[in-house]
Formats: sequence, C-alpha cells, structure tokens
Amino acid sequence: MNPAAADTGQPRAAPALAADAHKGSAGRLLCVCGSRLMPGAAMLCVRAATRAGAGLVSLAALDLELLALIPLAAPEAVLLDWSAVELGRSPLREQLAAREDHARLAGCGLGQSERTKQILAALLADSFPGPLVLDADALNSLAGEPERLQGRAGFTAITPHPGEASRLLGREVPRDEAGRIEAALELAARSGASVVLKGARSVIASGRSVFVNTTGNPGMATAGSGDVLAGIAVAYLAASAAAERADFTPLDALRAAVHVHGLAGDLAAAELGQRALIASDLIDFLPEAQQRHASCSPPRSC
Repeated sequence: MNPAAADTGQPRAAPALAADAHKGSAGRLLCVCGSRLMPGAAMLCVRAATRAGAGLVSLAALDLELLALIPLAAPEAVLLDWSAVELGRSPLREQLAAREDHARLAGCGLGQSERTKQILAALLADSFPGPLVLDADALNSLAGEPERLQGRAGFTAITPHPGEASRLLGREVPRDEAGRIEAALELAARSGASVVLKGARSVIASGRSVFVNTTGNPGMATAGSGDVLAGIAVAYLAASAAAERADFTPLDALRAAVHVHGLAGDLAAAELGQRALIASDLIDFLPEAQQRHASCSPPRSC
C-alpha cells in the first residue's frame, strides 16, 4: 500500500462518563502481566490503565513478589493470587470463566517460558467475548503462528514492536513506512487481529484499513513505554465494551490509545527533554494528554 493512502487523521477521543457512572460502567479489566524478575511491567500497565480511566483493574499475580510490590506502586489495583494456580489445567480455565471483565491484557513482563505459553493457551481457549490485548511475551509465544488468533470471538489487538513482529511473521520488518504498512497488513490478515506495529509513526492495521499515528518522539524509545501503551489500550477497550456505543468502537479505542500515548510522550519531552524521558513520565503526562485529545476530538480539530 502507498503510505499516502494511510489515514493520518486524529482519532475520536474516549467519550465522557455519564453523570451516574460507577466503576463497573467505567470498565472492568484483567491484566495478566509481570513476574518476579519484571515487576515493573505490571506496575506500568496497571498505573497506565487506572490513569486512562478504567473503573476496576485486577492484576493476576503469578509470583508472590508482585503481591508485595504492586500495592506500593498502584494501591488502586485489585490483586489476584495466581501463584498457586495450576497452569494448563482446569483451575486456570475456571478462574477465567468465572470473571466478568470488559477487557483483558496479557503478556507484559511475563517472561519467555512454558508458563507464559500455557497462560496464552488458556486465554485463547476461554469463551470471553470482550477485547483481548496481547503484548510482549504473549506475542513471543505466538512466534511464527499468528494464525492461532484466527476465529477468536471478541476483538483482538496485538501490539508488537518490529522485533516481535518479525518473529510473528518469520521475516524481517522493513524500516521504511511502506514496508512497515505492508508488514502490519500481512500480520492483520494472518492473525485476524487489529495490529499496532510500534515505532516512529506507529502503524495500526485492521483488515485492509491502515492508520498511521502522528504523535510521539524518539525519547519514547525506552524500556516500559510499550507497557504504558498496553495499559492505556486495554482501559480504552474496556470503556468501549462497557459503553457499547456505536461512536466509539474497539478500533476507535485502539487508535485513541496510540494517539494519546504519543501525545503524552510529546508533552513529557517538551518539559523534560527527549534524553531524560522514561516510561513513568508518560503516565504522569497522561491526564493532560487526554484532556487535550478530548478538547480537539472530531468533529472539532486543533
């Protein structure tokens, strides 16, 4: 596809909450993220999701260390002790089947292990009809097999960086925009998911539709930035599922998350400089980014 044919317009902002909204109507979500060696990924996902407006964020803690650390970073989160859950067996499937989530996220900081593969298999086998976001190690568990996502009942979003996309496709992802667009489209076709190919001018591909994001800067090329995006995305997708509004579809939610994530990075870089920017700064600037996006959202523009 010619890059000029890609949509670079500003996406619709998440709708305002109703005057009588409660935490359920704001969106309930499950994060299966983090591990003993990478607790920061869970912290960033959960903090970003809460700042992005999620009404209730539950974190499935697979390691006991997370149960001790997460309350210090995100006291608003509800913790689920999954450290003793039998993976690959009925107890995990029963845990998932009993939940009433609006959206789910898995992969950030889980590590590349058999445990992660079993968690992914359970999530894909579950009949959950809502949006599912897969990032990081969940995507590495799908290396060469994006077709495993085909046929899932609910909206599925995957958010690979170029290295993860290369492993999914079994080929290199070009650096030029035309090549990145073609790679994102191929991955969307093979997986049946909506794809966010991260990087400078992130590409969002869904079916044959392509959008190129115009916010963001090189300072965001830092560890944890993708975890923040994943948290924003699952929060917006939960809001979309909870509201069931035709004017804020799951694809709208995904595009809005990418736009706001980049805008938060631009605001952070303007104040702190690109060199000093870290992933936590994106969460700090998320409130202002969301306010700006909402004030400029279509049909208005800035």
